[in-house]
Amino acid sequence: MKLGPERWRRPQGPEPAGEVAEAVETPVPVLPGNTTELNGIILEASHPPPSAGPTQSQPSFPIQPVAPPPPGSIQPRETWGGKYEFLLSCLGYCVGLGNVWRFPYLCYRNGGGVFLIPYAIMLLFTGLPLFLMELSLGQYGAAGPITVWKCCPLLKGLIEQVLGVVHSSGLGDPGAVRWPLALCLLLAWLVIFLCTLRGIHSSGKVVYFTATFPYLVIVVLIIRGATLEGSIDGVRFYLSADWSRLHSAQVWNDAASQIFYSLGIGFGGLLSMASYNKFDNNVIRDTLVIAIGNCCTSFFAGFAIFSILGHMAWRKKVPVGEVADTGPGLAFVAYPEALALLPGSTFWSVLFFLMLFTLGVDTLFGNMEGITTAVIDEFPSLRDFKRKAIFLGALCFGFYLLGLLLITEGGIYWFTLMDAYSTSFGLIIIVLFMCLGVAFFYGVSQFCQDIVDMICLCPPWCSKLVLYFKACWVVVTPGLLLLFYIFLDLSSTTLHYGAYQYPRWGEALGVCLGVVTCIQIPLWAVVALCKESGTLADRFRKAIHPLNSWRTTSGRDLSHHIIDVPYTVNLTDHDFTGAWPPQGSSEA
Repeated sequence: MKLGPERWRRPQGPEPAGEVAEAVETPVPVLPGNTTELNGIILEASHPPPSAGPTQSQPSFPIQPVAPPPPGSIQPRETWGGKYEFLLSCLGYCVGLGNVWRFPYLCYRNGGGVFLIPYAIMLLFTGLPLFLMELSLGQYGAAGPITVWKCCPLLKGLIEQVLGVVHSSGLGDPGAVRWPLALCLLLAWLVIFLCTLRGIHSSGKVVYFTATFPYLVIVVLIIRGATLEGSIDGVRFYLSADWSRLHSAQVWNDAASQIFYSLGIGFGGLLSMASYNKFDNNVIRDTLVIAIGNCCTSFFAGFAIFSILGHMAWRKKVPVGEVADTGPGLAFVAYPEALALLPGSTFWSVLFFLMLFTLGVDTLFGNMEGITTAVIDEFPSLRDFKRKAIFLGALCFGFYLLGLLLITEGGIYWFTLMDAYSTSFGLIIIVLFMCLGVAFFYGVSQFCQDIVDMICLCPPWCSKLVLYFKACWVVVTPGLLLLFYIFLDLSSTTLHYGAYQYPRWGEALGVCLGVVTCIQIPLWAVVALCKESGTLADRFRKAIHPLNSWRTTSGRDLSHHIIDVPYTVNLTDHDFTGAWPPQGSSEA
């Protein structure tokens, strides 16, 4: 007989890894001739005839094993083929277009190198703690962004709705779709569909190229830029510090939004990819490697951008700060313009845009994995290959249709609108509720113990860092998020692209985009409360308590926790008198 951990009576919250359960499920008293089920085995009691004498007898129990579920009924969850696939996938997901164009233009807009100070502070006190929280939730629960909130059903609405989302008179007149770009967009989504169709087994192999190729291109472009006249002026502007800019709330808000944007916090991709890890994977080491590596990439890519800007300023005889408009045009307009001025411009242009393509594909791998994992964990039947292909195909085609708006003649206006509001208050609210929910509802001590359980075989320094992250989750991180949310509201400025001023209805639409991303939090909270019974206080206490299925139905391999016991079970008449447990024993 095997006693599986899913049959053990457990205290509230998961048990620490490595501990052996000492008690099994309390058996129900059984009368002779009746049956009972003990740890998945049906037991039937039968007494010997009365003539057996006064000697205490031991009834026999024919044991009938419960039939296992038919094979192939539900496809098991996948796991990464190796630790490097997970690291490269997360690094490719984080290192995206935001590192190449968004980070440099934020430096350009906020006084150059002084922007690195708030950026580093936000990384230390919000980026790293929230990054570790997402990876730990996914790895410990082995579930996607929806199912993982079995640990606190009240917060099931915490999943970001990722939509992935010139010549025009403005936002209200986008113009016609540029069909050459529409075909390129269709090709890009076809690549995404084919690479994600087989799940992490296919995308995990593709990232060996897509996650490393951009670094090669950045190195080549930096070396080429360093040989150009005036490049040193661009680098000097990049590293200069206008200390007066630190008094601006906008600089700190830009730093916070860039951390969320570049690390991909709150979008569900990190949580989904971590859910395919082995239980004992060193999640703290991965957090440090991926998050710090991503931010160093942003800083490194800035040299490639600003060396070219310095050359453009030298050619145009203007200061570096006036050579180009801020915003997406810094990478998509100014940089191609500079590449066209170089000898062998065709080669450099192809290399640059191939780098942008691989960066975008890598990021979409994570975004798509976040959506598909969330849905498939809720509906396991979609793991069937044909059903998954239909679902993924419909999803990719839907996103393709949504993307057509961005490749119209006025698509850059819509692109700027989404960029301005997709990482604003909506995303801050999402990560704030995630932090508060895990720290105060699920319990920060329990969460830290979960992490220690996962990294118990890791170096001692990893466990010591848990104390730092615990302080951040309880006090520092939510405090900073609240502070920057207030600053964001007070320092709101009129949105513009170049000389174009966005109308009021356009800004209102942007606010609605931000609201849509977080409105599901209260909606799902109401649903969770309605599912419970009792007073409102009782409902709330039940809704923040982990479900019984937390981690037990997550697809985790628990075979190493199964205890083998003898197949024959001998019980006496005393076992059926209702006196259970025996005197001197205690129920776990």
